[in-house]
Amino acid sequence: MKKYLWWQDGIIYQVYPRSFQDSNQDGIGDLKGILKRLDYLKWLGVKAVWLSPIYPSPMADFGYDISDYTGIWPSFGTMEDFDELLEQVHAAGMKLILDLVPNHSSDEHPWFLESRKSRNSSKRDWYIWKNARPDGSPPNNWLSVFGGSAWEWDPATKQFYYHAFLKKQPDLNWRNPRVQEAMFNILRFWLNKGVDGFRIDAMWHLIKDSQLRDNPRNPDYEEHMATYNQLLPLYSTDQPEMHEIVAKMRKVLDEYKERMMIAEIYLPVNRLVTYYGINNTEAHLPFNFMLITLPWESRPIALSIDEYEAALPKDAWPNWVIGNHDQPRITSRIGQQQAKVAAVLQLTLRGAPTMYYGEEIGMRDVPIPLQEVQDPQGLNMPGKNLSRDPERTPMQWDNNANAGFTDGSPWLRLDRAFPRENVQMQKQDIYSSLTLYKRRIELRQSAPSLMTGDYKPVYSDQQMIAYIRQAEGHTGFLMVLNLSHRPCYFAPGMILFKGVILIDTIPEQEQQIVENTIDLSGDEALVVRLEAWRFKLSNG
Repeated sequence: MKKYLWWQDGIIYQVYPRSFQDSNQDGIGDLKGILKRLDYLKWLGVKAVWLSPIYPSPMADFGYDISDYTGIWPSFGTMEDFDELLEQVHAAGMKLILDLVPNHSSDEHPWFLESRKSRNSSKRDWYIWKNARPDGSPPNNWLSVFGGSAWEWDPATKQFYYHAFLKKQPDLNWRNPRVQEAMFNILRFWLNKGVDGFRIDAMWHLIKDSQLRDNPRNPDYEEHMATYNQLLPLYSTDQPEMHEIVAKMRKVLDEYKERMMIAEIYLPVNRLVTYYGINNTEAHLPFNFMLITLPWESRPIALSIDEYEAALPKDAWPNWVIGNHDQPRITSRIGQQQAKVAAVLQLTLRGAPTMYYGEEIGMRDVPIPLQEVQDPQGLNMPGKNLSRDPERTPMQWDNNANAGFTDGSPWLRLDRAFPRENVQMQKQDIYSSLTLYKRRIELRQSAPSLMTGDYKPVYSDQQMIAYIRQAEGHTGFLMVLNLSHRPCYFAPGMILFKGVILIDTIPEQEQQIVENTIDLSGDEALVVRLEAWRFKLSNG
């Protein structure tokens, strides 16, 4: 019998530490706050906790600008607090995953401070320094993800340095073996502490074109888009040499038992799956963002699921994400009822689901007044509504002041609806989003077919998606999901089945026996435990 590892049969839960739980009344979440809420995460049924960056940082990009890769930002706590959190996560039977940001450091990191001292600095080539063009302009036309040129002029040494993100986030030169070894030793530092894995930020950015060729114009750019999208980043991202780097990272993790690596990669499926590597020697889970980036329509989603399954290398493990700290929340993208459908989809597809804190209670993007915007992406491109603050607001725990997140003044305002949309209230409501999540997770984790079984597409049309999950020797499950607001009717004709509805976003249908056809209301998704099923033979 095949043995599945913890990151294959369990659920990963992303915690954004600033917004999860404050323990010292300063309005910012911290490690002791996360420790306080571990019982909740265990109750929910997640297997691994992924923390967004907790390292010392000037917080120009809220921790994604690291000034010390082996420390803890004081507002989050101390290394002793981290050690206690790690110990308690493990004692609760869960795993801990850290965010690592190897593409760039803070401009206040000692490496960069040394690098910019002079052109002859011992660490000059740890970053990407280049001369201006003859006319004084930047070395090429590459753009920053956060707006403007990706090149910053340094008047002291009279060269430009490259920054794919903020100018306070200079990119490291991953073509330099000394940079590679320094970063691999950082991995070992945390692995030696007992950390179970890493989510690698901006993985596809690490290596740049050695000739620094200009990126071509994007013919599909529209004014409402981020200015970064004016160009196609063909030379500034996803270079062939990336795979050697990822394989080296993997070798470091393989020095330890059952550690894993998630890679943040926004690429089409055919390029995404190459980051599993030959014979699965690169990232364990290159993040699959299709349920975030695709339009919420049944046919494109069904087709993309099949494309992804077909493209996966042998023995590669899939994964599914419907939200994170960089993207609008699923409830705000597709509505409260369809968000429940999305949760059924995510938790019943083959592969590892990653949840973003608050998804289980249907948290929405919170409108942040313009004068309160803190996110650099929103500040640098005003008028485009691109701030990520709305999806980073404090977790809604109860109906007390500030939703139980803090006794101080929260760093971002909360949803006005928190008195009725919170963990405490939803735990008591059998029809709530949290109750449905809890039951879906319990079913998934108790049924081998839903944890690790095969995926078999059954049917899709302009409204619905249907598929079966079944592990050899175990009961199968049929999922039927209506991605529209109107009723639809599952009677495809090519499959005969009989079973009982175990989970339904409209729970009045639960425990009903269904046979060969199912009538669905708008915004309804259900899970059927199959007693028997078979595909009908075609007449041909």
